[in-house]
Amino acid sequence: MKREASKKKQEIAVDIDQLAALLARLQKDTGDIPWSEGGKTDPWDHIEAAMGLSIGGYFPEARRAFEWLADIQLPDGSWYASYIDGKPLDQTHDTNITAYIAVGVYHYYLITRDTDFLSRMWPVICRAMGFVISLQAPTGEIYWAKSPALETDHMALLTGSSSIYMSLKCALAIAGVLNEKKPEWEAAKKALGIAVRDGYHLFNMTKSRYSMDWFYPVLCGAVTGEAARKRMDQHWKKFVVEGMGIRCVSDQPWVTIAETSELVLALCGMGNRELAEIVFQWISSRTFDDGSYWCGFTFPDMVIWPEDKITWTNGVVIMAADALYHLSPASNLFSHEFWASNGLA
Repeated sequence: MKREASKKKQEIAVDIDQLAALLARLQKDTGDIPWSEGGKTDPWDHIEAAMGLSIGGYFPEARRAFEWLADIQLPDGSWYASYIDGKPLDQTHDTNITAYIAVGVYHYYLITRDTDFLSRMWPVICRAMGFVISLQAPTGEIYWAKSPALETDHMALLTGSSSIYMSLKCALAIAGVLNEKKPEWEAAKKALGIAVRDGYHLFNMTKSRYSMDWFYPVLCGAVTGEAARKRMDQHWKKFVVEGMGIRCVSDQPWVTIAETSELVLALCGMGNRELAEIVFQWISSRTFDDGSYWCGFTFPDMVIWPEDKITWTNGVVIMAADALYHLSPASNLFSHEFWASNGLA
C-alpha cells in the first residue's frame, strides 16, 4: 500500500506516506487521534483521520483508533462531542458524531477485508445506530443531539443528517457482510433520504451559509444524477473561489482544505472526475515544509489560519487523493454508482 501511494505521489503532488506518518505520529498510545498536538479530539474527525491511516497502510493504528472508540462508548450507544487527553470536554451526545463509526469501520473493511474485526465492532455499531435512529423525527430528519442532561434538542442540521445518511448506508453494508438483518435501519435510511432530498424546510436554514450544507447531500449520495448536477451548479459561484478552493462559509474570505477535499469526494462520487481533479490541484501546494496541509487560508492576503497541523484535514486530503487515483480498495466509498450497484443507494 505504501509503495503504491509513493508511486503515485509525483502524479498527484501528494506524499501519502508522509501524511499518513503525520497522523500516526500524532496518535496517542490509547488510539486517540486529537485535532493537533495537545488539542482536543472529537470522534467524527478522529474517524476521518483513522480513514487516512487505513489508506496509508497503517492498519494496526487504524484498528487502535476504532478500539479506542469502542472502549469509551457511552451506555446509550453515543459518544461525547469532544474529549481532551481521554477525558470528556463537551458532553453533548451528537447523533452525527455517533453515526460516523459505521463509515470508518466499513472503509477499513473495504481495504483489509478483515471480517473478524468487523464482527468485533458489530455490537459497537449496533449500539451507535440505535442511539441515532432513536432521535429520528416523524418526518425523517435526525435531531442533532441530546444535551449533557440528556434532553433532546429538536433541531436538525442538513449537513449532519446527510452524513448520517452515509453512515446508515455503511451500517447496512456491514450488516450485509455479516448476514444480519436490520429492517429498522432500512426504514430510517429511506425516511432520512426523503428528508434530505425534499425537506429542506425541516432543517436549520441558518447553516445554509456553510458550504457543507451545499454539497453534503451530494457527497452522501442522497441527491444523485441530474438533481446532484443542478445542486452543484446552483451554488458553485457562492462557495467556490476559482483557482483556490472553497469557502467554509459564503460570507467570509476563508478557504479551507478539508471542505475543498470533501468537494473533490462529492464530485468524484457523482462521476465528475475531471472537475474533481482540477479542484484538487488548486490545493496541492497549500502545504507546510513537512508536506502536511494547511487547515485554511484567507484571501487575497493569503494568511494561513489556523497554523496548527490538523489531523483530520490531512486525513481527508488522503481520502480525496484515493477517490481520484484509486490508491486503495476503498476508493469508491463515496461513489453513487458503487452504492447503486450494491442496492444501497
